[in-house]
Amino acid sequence: MDRNPSSFGAIVRRPSAFVPMAMSLTALAVVLGHIALYGAAREADEGAAAHIWQILMAGQMPVLLFFAIKWLPKAPRQSFYVLAMQAGAALSALAPVFYFNL
Repeated sequence: MDRNPSSFGAIVRRPSAFVPMAMSLTALAVVLGHIALYGAAREADEGAAAHIWQILMAGQMPVLLFFAIKWLPKAPRQSFYVLAMQAGAALSALAPVFYFNL
């Protein structure tokens, strides 16, 4: 374990750091799984996959806000890197939705 509680390794292991990334990657898996099973055709009514994706993407916002409020003042550089990783994970979950116009 890192000796410095403000090191990147210590911060990224905090639940407020990795839970949003896990939620984004789960949302990505939901979208890709839905596309693999049912194709990328636009449906008249949103299905369960769309609702799960929406809940996962919106549900991470309070956790991100908590992380930013708690860690940006304490360790700005390390927390910025974590926020950049979280943004990348969120963008990866958004990409197929916009690409396939779902």
